[in-house]
Amino acid sequence: MTDQPVVEVRNISKHFGEGATRVDALRDVTLDVYPGTVIGLRGPSGSGKSTLLNVIGCILEPNSGSMKFNGELVYDNKWLRKDLRGLRLEKIGFIFQAHNLLPFLNAWENIAVARILAGTSPAEARKRAIELLTYLGIERRMDAMPGELSGGEAQRVAIARALANDPRIILADEPTAALDSQRAGTVMDLLRKVATERKTAVIVVTHDEKIFNRFDHIYSLRDGAIEAPQPKAA
Repeated sequence: MTDQPVVEVRNISKHFGEGATRVDALRDVTLDVYPGTVIGLRGPSGSGKSTLLNVIGCILEPNSGSMKFNGELVYDNKWLRKDLRGLRLEKIGFIFQAHNLLPFLNAWENIAVARILAGTSPAEARKRAIELLTYLGIERRMDAMPGELSGGEAQRVAIARALANDPRIILADEPTAALDSQRAGTVMDLLRKVATERKTAVIVVTHDEKIFNRFDHIYSLRDGAIEAPQPKAA
């Protein structure tokens, strides 16, 4: 682990609505995430887990606080980084429960499109996609359409897509919720492989108790506030 976090969140707050209808989704959240670590976010529904993930992903604007990426101050009570789309393309990979693979593209094309959006040539994007599918042990399915993939295979393609632009952090929202214990363990092993070998930080929002022992730290949220980190389970 290096001394500098990939992401530094300081006193981030986010509310929705005003007055009697106001809901405080996040309350003074402070969090550091380091390269090569796999962090879990847990808590009951409505506790702020997905809101925090969307704030870190620069999708949702907080109301106050500050946030840095690789030492760059990107938010300080307002967005300081104007090109948030560029920031997401350069530094952040996303994985979702439902995979969100484009149904009209095959496996390698779903990965390549992320590189093409970042300005890579189609030939280089295809090469990168095949490299990632090989890295994750699913190159044999490179030409399969999303509807032809199993749940575990689709999740591997989604992980490969998240890695397409060599992100500094991967944000995963319930990535194992639709998988059985064995496939959930495989997905977490792959995320650990990515964190260890590529020094990528990984944050996973989850209710899935069967993977709690796979994290370096688990942070519990309740009513928008983050509680003390829990050590990795034995």
